[in-house]
Amino acid sequence: MSEKIAIVGSGLIGRSWAVLFARGGYRVVLYDVKEELMTQAMGVIETQLNSLHESDLLLGRDPSECLARVSTCSSLSETVEGALLLQECVPEDLDLKIRVFSELDTLVSDTTILSSSTSCIVPSKFTESLSHRANCIVSHPVNPPHYCPAVEIIPAPWTSLPTKEQTIRVMRQIGMKPVVAKKECDGFILNRLQYAVLQESWRLVQDGVCDPEDIDTVMTSGLGLRWSFIGPFETIHLNAPGGVVDYAERYSDGIVRVSKQFGEPRDLTGETLDKVREYVEKGMPMEKLKADLQWRNDVLKQLAVFKKNIPDKP
Repeated sequence: MSEKIAIVGSGLIGRSWAVLFARGGYRVVLYDVKEELMTQAMGVIETQLNSLHESDLLLGRDPSECLARVSTCSSLSETVEGALLLQECVPEDLDLKIRVFSELDTLVSDTTILSSSTSCIVPSKFTESLSHRANCIVSHPVNPPHYCPAVEIIPAPWTSLPTKEQTIRVMRQIGMKPVVAKKECDGFILNRLQYAVLQESWRLVQDGVCDPEDIDTVMTSGLGLRWSFIGPFETIHLNAPGGVVDYAERYSDGIVRVSKQFGEPRDLTGETLDKVREYVEKGMPMEKLKADLQWRNDVLKQLAVFKKNIPDKP
């Protein structure tokens, strides 16, 4: 019998986690407060498994065998019983997470890892009073997780080393790429980087430097192309003859000068929001948002296949 993973919450992220854990060979039990939500989730899970198989992204496993490892349960206590790891996927609301983790704390064994999918709430805010707080950690995926393998691992100050190491082991086993934070940080790593880009994008439009479409073009036809396979540090290492030290010596003063001009954060409101909305809804009207979301996922799938076959660095 394979090890058991419990998933609490059968929405978009919960379904994707179920696919990933089943792909990794784990037995998955999915819980939600409404039976119809779990029924819907099972249909989506089957579709995603078949799609991954068609693209050779199922780690060599059979989709029907993966699906057979996934089941649903209407009892929370039965869902968590004997689980190696529990992945919480409830909405991003602190009070709700406090209530959910408090209930889970009374049900889990002393060895079960309590992992949250929260995107920016540090774990100390909802685990401090728990008797199993040493077993608590955040495993924040990128959406959609089955095509974007990065996952942020955020320990609380009291998370035990075995909990962190076991979580990393599980994530690697299911094909994810863990990014481990050394300490809690508001917004974690991914969103802090994302927010920095978004804030400067907003500022450039608000200050009349460029139009919204120019920002997206810079990303899709410029920075994003490089960043899809090498990160910002690797990029600057290759952008100077003498590597990263040479780059820092050449460009540090200019980078600091420009960075000092960034100023205070801008609210995402007002005329700039109207400009951004007009631009995005022209190319992606609200009535076809679902189709555009599917298009995005289809392109990400193709990118995942491409990156799978990228040769190693020489």
